[in-house]
Amino acid sequence: MLNDIETRRTFLQKMQQASMAAMAVGLPSTSFLSSCNTTNVSNSTADSVILLWMAGGMCHTETFDPKKYTPFEKGMESKAVISTFPSSPTVLDGIHFSEGLEGIGSVMDRGTLIRSYRAADLGHILHTRHQYHWHTCYEPPQSVQPPHIGAWIAKELGPVNPVIPPFIDIGQRFTVGEGEELKAFHSAGFLGSAYGPFFIPDPAYGLESVRPPKGMDLKRFESRNKLYRELVKNSAFGEYGSSYQQESYLRSMEQAYQLLRSPEAQAFDLSQEPKEVYDVYNTGRFGLGCLLARRLVENGARFISVTTEYEPFLGWDTHENGHTRLQGMKAQIDRPIQQLILELEERGLLDRTLIVLASEFSRDMLMEGRPGANVRDQVNVPDQVESLKHYGMHRHFTDGCSMLMWGGGVKKGHVLGETAAERPFKAITEPIVIDQVHQSIYHALGIPAETHYNIEQRPFYTTPDGTGEVIADLFTQSI
Repeated sequence: MLNDIETRRTFLQKMQQASMAAMAVGLPSTSFLSSCNTTNVSNSTADSVILLWMAGGMCHTETFDPKKYTPFEKGMESKAVISTFPSSPTVLDGIHFSEGLEGIGSVMDRGTLIRSYRAADLGHILHTRHQYHWHTCYEPPQSVQPPHIGAWIAKELGPVNPVIPPFIDIGQRFTVGEGEELKAFHSAGFLGSAYGPFFIPDPAYGLESVRPPKGMDLKRFESRNKLYRELVKNSAFGEYGSSYQQESYLRSMEQAYQLLRSPEAQAFDLSQEPKEVYDVYNTGRFGLGCLLARRLVENGARFISVTTEYEPFLGWDTHENGHTRLQGMKAQIDRPIQQLILELEERGLLDRTLIVLASEFSRDMLMEGRPGANVRDQVNVPDQVESLKHYGMHRHFTDGCSMLMWGGGVKKGHVLGETAAERPFKAITEPIVIDQVHQSIYHALGIPAETHYNIEQRPFYTTPDGTGEVIADLFTQSI
């Protein structure tokens, strides 16, 4: 009996410590004051956002901006390697994608292709630093934790369906390499836990994410939930954060509890899909994440991120075996993304759902960063390619990247920007940076550029200093 009591006591103590620590991360202890909230959804062109995140550095010349095809030859010079796949025509006249992306190419008459995104170098090129920058629009480190773009949207617009979490993250685990660094931007920051992401690491088990823990019936769960709330309310909270953050954390607990008891929880159950539909999406966790995203948008989700998952030296992080790895990555994303676009269109949801496909930066065989940038070369590539292991794009390249958008008021069958035909394959027209991307997404949702909150007596905007500008040529309606 004593062991059982001690185990329970230890469990409760750890739960309390974890809840306080979670609220303390990146949160200011000063008062939280709204200084601007003029969101006008009547001016919006989108209600929801799906971010398709190609984690790890998706090479533009191997995907959506192919250059000259250079087939593998043993002993070939590394500098001769440009695109390791032949190109394939898309539905748009004169626009080609790299081989293996024919499905996405077939739906580009519904969206816009951006070929001139430029990522920052941030002094040193690291995946999690650049992912932090992309998702928050702020360069790390920051004295105050900036919110993830999904958290901003959840705060400003709230849920479409009050039962469905307004910000859902699908596919990223934090038990893999650089897990703590990934957690740094998967956060609502100073906005509070109520606007943070609802995590579903594996969409195949999405329903389990909204059920009590295995072996715990609902009555027992209700009892523990009540006790847990009391622990939070009666804690010495001032040591960890403001009363605003305490209330936000309690709201997040209540939201999770409401979902647990709601019929809408069935939206997370992929087994309800017809087998023929499930099989089209089932290319792995990313593909099933796209299926879950479609189901969640149908049920009133506001912002959903579906990721190929960042894990060092895997996925798009092609430090070696670049060509072979990309064959597998294309097979993971091509059919599910095509199906997602088509099914949202069939259901009348595409026009009001903004879909964004992006990555933190691109890759090149020879160039690290951008021309003239003083950054450390992190990849050792031999002068000659003796095996398939070195055939592909291995270095990080930030001066030209591809991004795709569909729905949400963006132009259909449109192409923005271009990159050079010869190395370095940098953006040479209409360069676009992350501030513009964020403000364009906010614009589609009716969130104005001046939106900000006063934190520690300084205004904190959705984009740094509120200077983000909408990509004017992106939308069908004039800005």
